Amino acid sequence: MPLHPRQALFDAREIAPSLPVCDHYCGVEARMRKSLQLQAELGPIFDVTLDCEDGAPVGGEAEHAHLVAEMATSELNLHGRVGARVHPVDHPSFDADVATLVKRAGQRLAYLTVPKVAGFDEAQAAVRAVDQAMVEHGHKRVLPVHVLIETHGALREVQRIAAHPRIESLSFGLMDFVSAHRGAIPQAGMSAQGQFEHPLVLRAKLEISAACHASNKTPSHCVVTEFRKLDLLRAAAQKASRQLGYLRMWSIHPDQIQPIVESFAPTVAETDQAIEILMAAQAADWAPISHRDTLHDRASFRYFWHVLERARQTGQDLPAQVEELFFADTPGAAS
Repeated sequence: MPLHPRQALFDAREIAPSLPVCDHYCGVEARMRKSLQLQAELGPIFDVTLDCEDGAPVGGEAEHAHLVAEMATSELNLHGRVGARVHPVDHPSFDADVATLVKRAGQRLAYLTVPKVAGFDEAQAAVRAVDQAMVEHGHKRVLPVHVLIETHGALREVQRIAAHPRIESLSFGLMDFVSAHRGAIPQAGMSAQGQFEHPLVLRAKLEISAACHASNKTPSHCVVTEFRKLDLLRAAAQKASRQLGYLRMWSIHPDQIQPIVESFAPTVAETDQAIEILMAAQAADWAPISHRDTLHDRASFRYFWHVLERARQTGQDLPAQVEELFFADTPGAAS
């Protein structure tokens, strides 16, 4: 039996969870329901993050956390790709958020996202709080933690945060990061185009992406607030994925989901090339091969495996033979 690419090309330290390329945020009950219904229809080509931070009304934080837990455990969570964002570690509602969500939905949540960490120590404290709550409420699984990098301290220690073994993904918090510069970064730095042009913003994006890749974690790109201008969104998503090394991006409106997924997907030609090379490599027991007068070996095989995984993850139809050879033991990306 030929070795699977995961066995032939990677060691245990190089294998990381393959997260959906789009992370869709919603916090109002009606929008949460619609987002979960859309995910149930389209399949797990995107995650849904139910928001306890910006979604909760002031004074109603506890009730909102219960609502989020109810949503996460409902029949609408068909694919198990629903997470939640809690309040910051230093917020009075953080502990209650974690306790409520873990107690009621600890077995169903895909992850918890922690915003505005001031540095490594706060990221560590958040992980410990989540792990302690999971034990206290009798959950045997490990609940992944995602962290938002949007403060000077977090960016300064981004390598340490990314290296934390319990942290699965880092997201860039554009709006708070720009605001933290006290007006030194102009408003344009928060726009779809300006966020790729201002040196301080671009530096932050690159440092987050590089830190994630160094520790085999998933870098998640920030929002595009001009949610009606899908041409700007597509351009931003393509720059994030093709130039800055991001593997995931936030959506804040349902209309943004499909363009993000399409922008992060490989082209059909890239997918076809990956299939040809991987099938030839497997037939050669992963020894070097020549494909269209170009030499390929284990290094390029690993690259093309990631291309093929991304194609399937974004809902591309793959030949039945490819599905059987490479993905027989993997849940489908689309329903």
